This record gives sequence, structure tokens and C-alpha cells, in this order.
Amino acid sequence: MAERDFRAERMPSPEGQGYARANFRRAWEAYTKALEPVSEPVARWAAVRWTEDLLGFWLMWHLEGGFEGLQRLGMSRSAVYRRISSFRRVFHEHPDVYRMPGVTLDLEAYLAATGGRQTEAPGEAPDST
Repeated sequence: MAERDFRAERMPSPEGQGYARANFRRAWEAYTKALEPVSEPVARWAAVRWTEDLLGFWLMWHLEGGFEGLQRLGMSRSAVYRRISSFRRVFHEHPDVYRMPGVTLDLEAYLAATGGRQTEAPGEAPDST
């Protein structure tokens, strides 16, 4: 008995009849629908925390003098680069050039309140001069 050559019997598409794709789509839709009550509140919570973090990063970037100031506060180079990348992804600009609508920074008042200079890193002794 000769073996059947299935190569000669072409399917309508590389997907065959599309059964697996249809089953997967139904299962995925049921899965995402079941997660809706949980995923929306979690996504909202995460979005608020992420926004708080990025806005705080932007503020400290300007008050502490940018990259070197954040390092002086104890942030590692890689942490600063990660925050810059996240900030640019969300706000589409580098934190150095982004201007927050409705927010005006008074750097002189900040420096006056901190003794005329940006804050030192944790554990760093203040200058005695």
C-alpha cells in the first residue's frame, strides 16, 4: 500500500481550517473577560503609582540639578537612566526639557530653604564651610 502524499492536498491557508486559532481566540476572550473585574482596578492603581513616581522624579531632577544631583542623592546611574527612559516613554520628552503645565518651580526658594544648596546624599556630612 502506497503512502499518501499530503503535500499534494493543499489547505486553504497555513492555518489549516483555522480551528486552533478560533479555539484560542474564544479561550483568550473568556480569560480576559474573567479578569476584567480584577485587572482594571489593578491597572488604575499601578498607573497612579507610576505617575506619582515619574512626577516626583521630574521634580527632583529640577530641584537637585539633574543627573549628577540625583546621583548625589544616592540614585545609581542605571536607576537614573531607567527613570529617564520611563519618563520619555510617557511624556515624550527628556525630563530636562519637559515643562509641566500649570507647575512653576521656584528654585531660589528651594535653595533658600535647604541652606543655599541642594541636599546631600544620605549619610553624607554637610560642608563645614
